[in-house]
Amino acid sequence: MGPEGVLTRYLRAGRLPSVVLWGPPGVGKTTLAHLLAQAVGKPFVQLSAISAGVKELREVIAAAENRPGGTVLFIDEIHRFNKAQQDALLGAVERGVFSHNSATTENPSFEVIPALLSRAQVYVLEPLAVDDLRELIRRALTEDEQLSRTAVRLESDDALLRISGGDARRLLNLLEIVVEAAAAEAAPGAEVVLTDATVEALAQRNLARYDKGGEAHYDVISAFIKSIRGSDPNAALYYLAVMLEGGEDPKFIARRLLISASEDIGNANPTALPLAAACWDGVQAVGLPECDLILAQTTIYLATSAKSNAAYTAIRGLRERVRREGPQPVPLGLRNAPTRLLKQLGYGQTYQYAHDSPGNFVVQDYLPDTLSGTRFYDPGDNPREAELRARLRGWWGERYGY
Repeated sequence: MGPEGVLTRYLRAGRLPSVVLWGPPGVGKTTLAHLLAQAVGKPFVQLSAISAGVKELREVIAAAENRPGGTVLFIDEIHRFNKAQQDALLGAVERGVFSHNSATTENPSFEVIPALLSRAQVYVLEPLAVDDLRELIRRALTEDEQLSRTAVRLESDDALLRISGGDARRLLNLLEIVVEAAAAEAAPGAEVVLTDATVEALAQRNLARYDKGGEAHYDVISAFIKSIRGSDPNAALYYLAVMLEGGEDPKFIARRLLISASEDIGNANPTALPLAAACWDGVQAVGLPECDLILAQTTIYLATSAKSNAAYTAIRGLRERVRREGPQPVPLGLRNAPTRLLKQLGYGQTYQYAHDSPGNFVVQDYLPDTLSGTRFYDPGDNPREAELRARLRGWWGERYGY
């Protein structure tokens, strides 16, 4: 960018290349995309990757193909598009159907398919400086149609800047909220005085409680997983809806469901893990908005499933023990013996091949000698693992205390 930058020269020639704008929320990516379209005098069409699917994308492509003079298509949060959606976009870009502008808060190298990224120029937008944000506040209070109707004396802007976190859009929303709330509590026509304490109190009462990047984000995902663990599908679905409406990445939720399927359900219902894996695949294939159905179905299944954390406690306890005590020697009978020397040393000689024995089982020592007879897996209290406990007791007798 800049007066003699590549993009500026394109604009002077009346052309707009495909552009990916990468930067944090509220730095003006969408506004810049509008200005670029205005600079070349072409129609501007905007899609949100959160709500648009392949169907909506194809409709936009069809309309652009029939529009003379070209179109600028802007896709907000393109990192939310799955591969199928990005492939559909790629074909239109290759045919020159439109100039493609996108915005993302994530590293495009990881979130945009290489073929599409190679056809675009990537511009990194840095967070706005404090002076820029203060100028934004000043102009909003004096020039905005709604805010300028109220006499506001801002004694300090520290709280506004801190709570908004450098996000200009969030700053303006916060300013509007606190001015409206303070004016509602003041006498009609009276001057509204905003201090840091006033802003903090009004913001706490009025702002949404889910923040993807803040503490509430972790509170909600924690409540979501704990509701599944506690077998409450109603609460789990509620927190799922809060996350989705708050703009959470559905892939993040799907990953948490995968972990829960193993950590909280495990062998109490072995079907839970492949179902959660299918959910992960489905979320990536479908994307928003329809993948909320896949997430909801999986959430209900996990919440209503029998529960066991036996696998979790076994492996986490064992890893801690190995870190503390170090690995113990593998019994000679289980060791690999690829050479004559190792065979002469007794490697593998006492090993008994289980499939040569009745029932495909033979009693022998698999654990290191120092751990012989130690039970690490304790089946959970559920019908499925009760069967596993009985099977283990039938095989091992009293060795492990099953």
